Amino acid sequence: MKMLVSLLALAIAAPACAATAADADAFVASAEKQLATYGVDAARIAWVNATYITDDTDALAAKSGAEGTLLQVRLAKEAAGFNGVAGIGAATQRKLDFLKQGIVLPAPSTPGAAEELATIATRLQSTYGKGKGTFKGEPKSGNDIEALMGTTRDPALTAEMWASWHKVGAPMRADYVRMVEIANQGAKELGFADTGAVWRAGYDMPAADFEKLIDRLLAEVNPLYVDLHCYTRGKLNAKYGDAVQPKTGPIRADLLGNMWAQDWSDIYDVVAPAGAGDIGYDIGALLTAKNADAVKMVRYGEGFYSSLGFAPLPDTFWTRSMITKPADREVVCHASAWDIDSQDDVRIKMCTKVNSSDFVTIHHELGHNYYQRAYKGQPPLFQGSANDGFHEAIGDFVALNVTPDYLVKIGLLDAGKVPDPSKDIGLLLRQAMEKVPGMPWTALVDKWRWGVFSGATPPSAYNKAWTDLRLKYQGITPPVARSEADFDPGAKFHIPGNTPYARYFLARVLQFQFYQAGCAQAGWKGPLHRCSIYGDKAVGAKLNAMLAMGASKPWPEALAAFTGSRELSGKAMLAYFAPLQAWLKTQNKGQQCGWSARP
Repeated sequence: MKMLVSLLALAIAAPACAATAADADAFVASAEKQLATYGVDAARIAWVNATYITDDTDALAAKSGAEGTLLQVRLAKEAAGFNGVAGIGAATQRKLDFLKQGIVLPAPSTPGAAEELATIATRLQSTYGKGKGTFKGEPKSGNDIEALMGTTRDPALTAEMWASWHKVGAPMRADYVRMVEIANQGAKELGFADTGAVWRAGYDMPAADFEKLIDRLLAEVNPLYVDLHCYTRGKLNAKYGDAVQPKTGPIRADLLGNMWAQDWSDIYDVVAPAGAGDIGYDIGALLTAKNADAVKMVRYGEGFYSSLGFAPLPDTFWTRSMITKPADREVVCHASAWDIDSQDDVRIKMCTKVNSSDFVTIHHELGHNYYQRAYKGQPPLFQGSANDGFHEAIGDFVALNVTPDYLVKIGLLDAGKVPDPSKDIGLLLRQAMEKVPGMPWTALVDKWRWGVFSGATPPSAYNKAWTDLRLKYQGITPPVARSEADFDPGAKFHIPGNTPYARYFLARVLQFQFYQAGCAQAGWKGPLHRCSIYGDKAVGAKLNAMLAMGASKPWPEALAAFTGSRELSGKAMLAYFAPLQAWLKTQNKGQQCGWSARP
């Protein structure tokens, strides 16, 4: 997990009244030196807390977080002291902007505020990590219940799991309200309207323009989502009947195989088209047939990057990563990639299961690690992705290459069992069930938080606003009644974990742009969705050149370095799924597609 700006230095003297460009350079150099020192200890503390949750590690993480937050805000204010100073170089100015804009939870200067904010943030994440749901009345961890949601087809049991897991959020509500109050005070001290405005400021464009970009891209791909929603709803109605899933309107959230309805691929068996639904293989079954355990799955992922010319992962990766869930302690199972020392101590944290989903997730998480290694030569404030969506997109781009061609090349799939083109609709549908529902989901998570931070959504309407946004953008509805006694947003890790979510939306778009560009560079001539750049070192070299830029240039420049375009567009995603969308429209003839409150 990259600590970057959120883990800042010791106090640095404020610039003099008559500050110069040279003063700004010296200030940034001093800040970066201390960033590098502070970040290692802070990352180690965060790692231990996430992989060994106890009251003691919670206390250590809270103390470290308070120190980082207090110093971070102070440094941001000092960086703001150079506003308007003439002659500052472009690189130094970019670093000053990062210091001012890169704070996830800014604390005000009020004595004790940073400590209170850090304690609340730590408690929220640990409450999530310790959360339990139930299956047939038996307690289940979050990781286990997520897996069961993907395989259970009894709507009474899926409703039980959904409702029981969402109870994890209720105890967080008061803490979340207080956290918002404190962070907003800190944001205002930095000159921002609220914490949401801070989050939207880091995209090389005005915050208002960033919101417009999100809405434009969402509108561009929304017709594909509506077609997929319509088709899926019809299949669920055919399976469960009108009493469980009506033919029209929204879809019941717990029927989609995922606790948050952000990925529907686990119910592919329900929606698979007759005569074309069997794609010819299941990655989980292929792994089991090869006796592949969790570590072997990670070795496969490493092999993909090695085939592009990237150096192997260091030995410490294998000895320090948490690849499977420990049996003796509480951990945060949510998959993540970590960079401890901004050099070579990279790790992943996963509770890996031998299945298709985790095979893809491994390719994604390793994308973070290889990105981190690529930009390790940059100054500390540029040791990050071009924007946070790039970091998420790289691994997703690589995961798109998990095609039959790739599986044959790594020996998982026999060449004679590669599905012929008649299976392409099945392949595309399964991929769409994973990728497309994430578009509205990744947009609404931060839309909810932006409303909360701005005050447009008061605490008295937290849950209603969440449910309304899910209906509006996803076209889904809870399986059981909800009220303001609930805090459903807290049942998603990134809310108590305070991870900005717009990055995942951008990644949904960027991954297809990267994929389309990489396939063109590789000279691929077949259907886009069957391409794999596995083994193409020329593409790998061009990709690495973009990754090595880190955050040193505005993201349009990084995008152009690999794709040739400076513009974000959903057209590559639409091109990838074009054969499927045409098929979906045929399947949906005569159906009443859409739902009430749709944007």
